Amino acid sequence: MNKVANNKAWFLVLPVFILVAFSAIVPIMTVVNYSVQDIFDQNTAYFVGAEWYREMLRSPRLLDSLLRQFSYSFSVLLIEIPLGIIVALMMPAKGRMASVSLILVAIPLLIPWNVVGTIWQTFSREDIGLFGWAVNAIGIDYNYASNAGDAWFTVLLMDVWHWTSLIALLCYSGLRAIPEAFYQAARIDRASSWAIFRYIQLPRLKSVLVIGVLLRFMDSFMIYTEPFVLTGGGPGNSTTFLSQALTKMAIGQFDLGPAAAFSLIYYLIVLLVCYMFFTVINLQDKAK
Repeated sequence: MNKVANNKAWFLVLPVFILVAFSAIVPIMTVVNYSVQDIFDQNTAYFVGAEWYREMLRSPRLLDSLLRQFSYSFSVLLIEIPLGIIVALMMPAKGRMASVSLILVAIPLLIPWNVVGTIWQTFSREDIGLFGWAVNAIGIDYNYASNAGDAWFTVLLMDVWHWTSLIALLCYSGLRAIPEAFYQAARIDRASSWAIFRYIQLPRLKSVLVIGVLLRFMDSFMIYTEPFVLTGGGPGNSTTFLSQALTKMAIGQFDLGPAAAFSLIYYLIVLLVCYMFFTVINLQDKAK
């Protein structure tokens, strides 16, 4: 009787399986099919095997964009993780100000990505933008539209402004989940603020920080809208990340075969880095 019930239960999973098949598996298999063909038009395509993969792995465009992407993603993590922890520690734990601070911190997360790019595009202009005008007013020659370093800094600053709130809210929830007994014991032992953070708060934040690092890495590694709106990938290719290079290849040049191989390599890199990250975390847990 239990076996019959269990078999019937699979019918409840069937709609989800069908949805996943059409929304994920079918498109991925279509991309795999394109990546092994040279497509001339809708009815003309020739099988080329792994040629596009070999070409993409030797492509300076892919390698330069990949190096730029890793540099950007790791810069984002190095800034936003510590900054998010600091913001969470400074937020009130109780009372009306706690609610107000949560609302204020969450505001950047509610703004659509294209709007964020437009805001910073105006905010950072040296002629009418408050930030661009202020930086130039103190004697720093700043122009994100013509200087590659300024463009990189502006895109990074925009991401920090937009997404540090996510880390702060995750850490805040982790801090509020720590039992009061831990703090009472620390006060009895006359522990310093640093000792409380080092031995009580930080270990308890480990699980939410793992989630935060993964979310921010994956999101920053696939960033497209904000830098596209702000700089268009320029000046030159200084802010052209993997997603923009892929879009230019697939839509701008209509090279569907190389673009499909490019996208699968892109996808596998994200999976590999996430797997390596989880492996390191699991090894640390086992060592303890």
